[in-house]
Amino acid sequence: MTDLKPGDLLLIGAACSVQFAGNRALRLRLVSVDPRPTYHGWVWLTGYVLNEKGAAVDKREVFVQQAGVRVLRAAPARRPVA
Repeated sequence: MTDLKPGDLLLIGAACSVQFAGNRALRLRLVSVDPRPTYHGWVWLTGYVLNEKGAAVDKREVFVQQAGVRVLRAAPARRPVA
């Protein structure tokens, strides 16, 4: 699993947890990954749920299996300030 970083656009679906199966899947713009340890392979993510137009409609914190998270679009690479 690739490292998740703020700004990534994620698909949170059934592979992450059964609660996100079917039409309950989310597109989540990642804000943060909780660094505290949890069960092996699981992680708390905080982000904004996006609608079909890409607008943020809700802020959510979700507990998911990291291996099931799909990165739809990675955050742009940060360039050093000159």
